[in-house]
Amino acid sequence: MTDFKGYKKGINLGGWLSQCCHTKEHYDSFITEADIRKISDWKADHVRLPIDYNLIQDENGNFIEDGFAYIDSAVKWSRNAGLNIIIDLHKTAGFSFDKGENESGFFESPTLQERFYKLWEYIAQRYAVSDGTIAFELLNEVTDQSYKDTWNRITRNCIEKIRKFAPHTYILVGGYWNNSPDAVPDLDIPYDNRVVYNFHCYDPLIFTHQGAPWVDGMDVNFRLSFENAEPPITPDFFVERFSRACETARKNGAALYCGEYGVIDRASPEDTLKWFKAINAAFEKLEISRAAWSYKQMDFGLSDSRMDSVRSEIIKYI
Repeated sequence: MTDFKGYKKGINLGGWLSQCCHTKEHYDSFITEADIRKISDWKADHVRLPIDYNLIQDENGNFIEDGFAYIDSAVKWSRNAGLNIIIDLHKTAGFSFDKGENESGFFESPTLQERFYKLWEYIAQRYAVSDGTIAFELLNEVTDQSYKDTWNRITRNCIEKIRKFAPHTYILVGGYWNNSPDAVPDLDIPYDNRVVYNFHCYDPLIFTHQGAPWVDGMDVNFRLSFENAEPPITPDFFVERFSRACETARKNGAALYCGEYGVIDRASPEDTLKWFKAINAAFEKLEISRAAWSYKQMDFGLSDSRMDSVRSEIIKYI
């Protein structure tokens, strides 16, 4: 397993340019340069920036310069703060991990796939670097296992197109079941040595998403303490959870990255800290790079006032 240099410990900027109210007022206020400096003060080395396609493309596929200006700001602020940045396409025309977005048809439509390629070609031309300070994540959380072969084909085609403009930029690729670590073995062998296998971890979901109204079958009043979780949440639990992904990365000579992990704000701050300690021990043992979800609000906000009593400890375990 190779090293994802410059991306060991990161923070997601969820809710700013994705999963949000797409208005200028929101873009201008939700994240500022002061927030990026604070993340740097937390001793992170990078941020992951989720973006929706409709920030930077209109309904006809034309590029929106005003939208790109916010990505430009994030890149500039990160550079000023000594942070690297991952540009993560969280939603593309025809696909979103969130059913509520009402996007469909991407995996069946050559037209929508071509639009996806053209978007990434433009992003690559605009943000290509050779020093590793900017990385690209092709698409967030493919959902259906049945798409695996189509997704492998799309990723290869997209990487080939990106490489014409960004031959040295890191590119992150995740699998089905919302970037499950179980999907990593079904990803293609990396196109080159700058492709990174990506997964997410919110295990056990019954603890990290307790009371979440968007989880099917979840009682919004359900609560579960860290100590009562089954199986017990230990470093060994996570080591085992990541074992097949690690084995695949080693076999294929790829770096491995956990692009999202965190605990919902229905859990107590103290229990959240215990969970972060356990998963961090596994990340450190297995040398997995990662980015915690999320900096602010989004039901997982690490900077929210409710986390004041434990934040100084939690940031030791990101």
